[in-house]
Amino acid sequence: MDRRNNRRDEDGLSVVTANRLLDGRIVWLDPQGAWQLTIKNAATFTNESMPERLANQNARAAADEVVGVYGVQVELSSSGPEPLTTRERIRAFGPSVHAAFTPAWQSPAQAGQA
Repeated sequence: MDRRNNRRDEDGLSVVTANRLLDGRIVWLDPQGAWQLTIKNAATFTNESMPERLANQNARAAADEVVGVYGVQVELSSSGPEPLTTRERIRAFGPSVHAAFTPAWQSPAQAGQA
């Protein structure tokens, strides 16, 4: 069972992510079933279909040379799928020192001086 299943809304969309076994890089499943390095190319699936999708991808994990396969709830934007949680946004767009992840109370310039 997907350990993050409880974080998905019934009617939302999700993508499938994992880590590449060769080098640990974060990868995202594309519509053709290949693993990509960017989330913008990830296929989206209804949350309702995720348990079956994840079971299939976990069964293929060894052949695909990936580990830690799980689903991430997203919303669609003009630049592609965007994760809803901060943790997954950092995984998708990081690193965490990126200005997009600077707390609202701290200016990006101050974050760079820390």
